[in-house]
Amino acid sequence: MKIYNYIIVLLVVIVSCKNKEAVLHEEKIVKSTMPSIKDKIDNLMDSRNKEVIVVAHRGDWRNAPENSLQAIQNCIDMGVDMVEIDVRQTKDGHLVLMHDATLNRTTTGKGLVSDWTLDSLMTLHLKDGLGVATAHKIPTLKEALMTTKDKILVNLDKSYNIFDQCFEVVKETKTADQVIIKGRKTRAEVEKEFGHYLDKIHFMPVLSVKNGYETIVEDYFKGNAPIAFEFTIAKDTLETESYFKELRESGSSVWVNSLWPRLNGGHDDEKAANDINTYQWYIDNGVDIIQTDRPELLLRFLRNRGLHK
Repeated sequence: MKIYNYIIVLLVVIVSCKNKEAVLHEEKIVKSTMPSIKDKIDNLMDSRNKEVIVVAHRGDWRNAPENSLQAIQNCIDMGVDMVEIDVRQTKDGHLVLMHDATLNRTTTGKGLVSDWTLDSLMTLHLKDGLGVATAHKIPTLKEALMTTKDKILVNLDKSYNIFDQCFEVVKETKTADQVIIKGRKTRAEVEKEFGHYLDKIHFMPVLSVKNGYETIVEDYFKGNAPIAFEFTIAKDTLETESYFKELRESGSSVWVNSLWPRLNGGHDDEKAANDINTYQWYIDNGVDIIQTDRPELLLRFLRNRGLHK
């Protein structure tokens, strides 16, 4: 009886080890097929590439607090190409991740971020999407960029007016080739206010698709073509398919947000949650960068169509 029990235990151990080996092998395969940071940068630089770039809005905020290190890490693990994060400055000049000017919605604190020192912010905790306090802390920009370094592209939102300070952190972390910033600015404004950064970092203009937007795009092409243009499309009434494809042929990618209906003519993430083929509108219109609140869903759609690794 003892020998019989020993054999049973031995068989369980062997099977368990084999299962563990199989899982590890599968994980290695998945990791080896995921695009490297070089692949992601090369894709960003090539507006004619058929692979669509997926941008996670405030990180994977459905499964971790927005703008948290965990939200960023989740995006890295699922193979997202770029994470969008928001930057604010503290009272003592430090840079932290926070979308709102105030702490009220996303943390256990109250008041303006700019009224708190970094040390005092470190006593707070981030809230999840339901407003429940978690163990997660407010990250500094440096911590966030070190998490993304050599792993994922980064869009620094809310950073235009404090980019002098942001760039010091970008330089320190050596992540400039991974970073995009954006703004609703004319070419003249960008060259005047931001010109000394244009050969060091990617800038993306933000435009609304309405009468006259083509003139603004044309003006940008008088200088160096931007890496991409972000378009907001309130109503799906203008023909954009041929125009967007022409832009991509000219060397600039086309970024459209799937976040809310007013940004994409009603082809938003919540509609896609009920009908995943909603995302086909972006492909049909020549969009090659999509910022989403549902990165896992969008990745599934694109991978099933051979549009993402």
